[in-house]
Amino acid sequence: MENISLDQKLYYQGKELVDGHQIIEYNIRRNDIIQLMIKPKIEEESSVLESSCDKRKKQANIEHENVDKENLIPTECKYYKIGDPVDYRMKAEQGWEGAWFESTILGIYKDSELEDNEDNRIFICKVHRYDYMVPFEAKFHDIRPRSHHFYEFSELQEGSKVLANVNMDDPKKRGLWYDVVLKKISKKEVQGEVFLSSDLPGIECTLYFVNELMRIEEPILLTKRENELPTPPFRKYPVDCTSCNDNKRRDCRQCGCHTCGKKDRPELLLLCDECNMGFHINCLDPPLEKIPDDDEWFCPGCKNDKGDIIKAGETLKNNSKRAKMPSAKQTSGRDWDNGMACMGRTKECTIVPKNHFGPVPGVDVGTLWKFRAQASEAGIHRPLVAGIHGRSDEGAYSIVVSGGYEDDVDNGDEFEYTGAGGRDLSGNKRVNGQTCNQELTNTNKALALNCKAKFNNVTGAESENWREGKPVRVVRKAGKSKYAPDDGYRYDGIYKIVKYYPEKGKSGFIVWKYLLRRDDPTPAPWTKGAPVFDIIYPPEYFEVEAAKKKKREAKAIENKKGKSPKAEKGKKGKKEETTTQNGQKRRQPSLFELQGITKKPKLENKFTLNSECDEWIKTDVVNEQHWKDCIKELDEGKKAFLDKITETFMCICCQELVNAPITLPCKHNVCKDCLRRSFNAEIYSCPNCRNELGKNYQMEMNCALYNVLKFLFPGYEKGR
Repeated sequence: MENISLDQKLYYQGKELVDGHQIIEYNIRRNDIIQLMIKPKIEEESSVLESSCDKRKKQANIEHENVDKENLIPTECKYYKIGDPVDYRMKAEQGWEGAWFESTILGIYKDSELEDNEDNRIFICKVHRYDYMVPFEAKFHDIRPRSHHFYEFSELQEGSKVLANVNMDDPKKRGLWYDVVLKKISKKEVQGEVFLSSDLPGIECTLYFVNELMRIEEPILLTKRENELPTPPFRKYPVDCTSCNDNKRRDCRQCGCHTCGKKDRPELLLLCDECNMGFHINCLDPPLEKIPDDDEWFCPGCKNDKGDIIKAGETLKNNSKRAKMPSAKQTSGRDWDNGMACMGRTKECTIVPKNHFGPVPGVDVGTLWKFRAQASEAGIHRPLVAGIHGRSDEGAYSIVVSGGYEDDVDNGDEFEYTGAGGRDLSGNKRVNGQTCNQELTNTNKALALNCKAKFNNVTGAESENWREGKPVRVVRKAGKSKYAPDDGYRYDGIYKIVKYYPEKGKSGFIVWKYLLRRDDPTPAPWTKGAPVFDIIYPPEYFEVEAAKKKKREAKAIENKKGKSPKAEKGKKGKKEETTTQNGQKRRQPSLFELQGITKKPKLENKFTLNSECDEWIKTDVVNEQHWKDCIKELDEGKKAFLDKITETFMCICCQELVNAPITLPCKHNVCKDCLRRSFNAEIYSCPNCRNELGKNYQMEMNCALYNVLKFLFPGYEKGR
């Protein structure tokens, strides 16, 4: 019956990796995750399989699961008769749960196997909203007399139930019709609760079509009816086609035939399974004589040529498009792979949220990076270009002092910082001089909000107690200032805004100035006795630089062999030999020596834990072995210690530091939310080793581990 075999495949961002491709063709970067899928392959007998055509038929008819059609007997109802206009409430499997549509009763039946009463009556109803819908079966509680009375605003009362037009996704736009209980009525707005069914709780909403609230009609015995049920005009619904606004007389290629635009002959329309557009069979090229019997059909624009499809195990076919790709060429016209200055982020800080004020756990004052992207990866200053990181409604989190503005004045513990803007960067410029006045908006406003003073966008403001302002992380770039590092980007700690004010800059235009003063307990990197850190290079930096140097040397040798005068004359770079004062020649230091590749004396950066944190670690007995491995890294410094903790206590599900950690009997740690999602999917085992936990496993948080992580990584739980 079944032959099960394992099929292993690699996926990256939804794409299957097949033989014959190169990494660059999939745009895979460093530290990206490639998914390995082990999929059971099931081969079944064709007689058992149900065709997709049969499934679509069954879905279109929406047959009632609990009623046998052979047992239906025509009958009568005390409240309704054939031809009555009613409102029919859709079910969840029909796509619009709880929505009421205008319908007409086509038939009334009873089930011979059920008790003969009104609740067991079966009504066959035709919905008028959509012509393609086949008649539905409905029970007595699924229909009611069609609503026809509109309420006046003065008639509305809190607590009453009405029929209202509600759009769940965009409340200001027209939607479907639901039962709504009015909760609050005022001249400004009407609020209520939408009820999709009697079993589900209400959903709060604001009603915007107040003049279209309708009364809910109750069924009346046929013997007490004085007149026939009224048949009011159809209610307003959102248009299905925004191109023609559902105008049946207007040609439309979106809701009609995608070739001719006509909406006639719906029985000859073919729907493409890819783009979902309709095509008349005689409008195709070449035209078809009849509707094909295939389960799937694709229009000429979506259909792929079978000759271009690469099957498993086949190599890529050469074509003009692939020939133009960089992977098909021996050399690339642009040197992106060999340059580090243009590199982007390869990872993102998830220890703290993006809008985190204050220090980032694990990053010491004085930490030095070669490139700005590394500071972004550490979470110190996330933007790769902007000098101010902040939100105009919250404040600024960090800035970069790069000396790019002529009005900046850097005095170390206190400096004057110029706001952003006022420059014409058209023509793809990265920098330019001041060309207009700056405004206190966007990131300039965000930085001003950090000042402990009332916001003033005209004259600025000065704080009476500047230490109470919001903290700003400051990164200095190597530049003209004597307080800046010799190379790279350095984190200099926390600063506060003392005041901000507008003034005419050296360019003659108004600029916004900010006076920042240092407020960090850690000594500044330029002070005596402050810890000194080696510059941090990105992974593979020296390998890339060595490859570039080797490439330049090979090109120089090639030019020399070719005796190209231009090549010799235009040769640039440092000479390999220099002359000392004694006239002796000595070798120029290599790139590795210049970048500090030679072994240096180890810095004393041992990190110690306080008594409270140490006590929590001792309390966490279930993770005793994990903590022993982490404590070994204390001699290497705080960063190495925190990196080891992040690696050890990483959740296997979300690939982040465990939040609300649960230590399982198998000694693996997992987030409580991740484990709950696993249980909701009826998987009752450890996500790491698949050790069976049982359906009734009690998820108790490891409070000792939680306290340690919260102490070492303050704010990490807010970033989830």
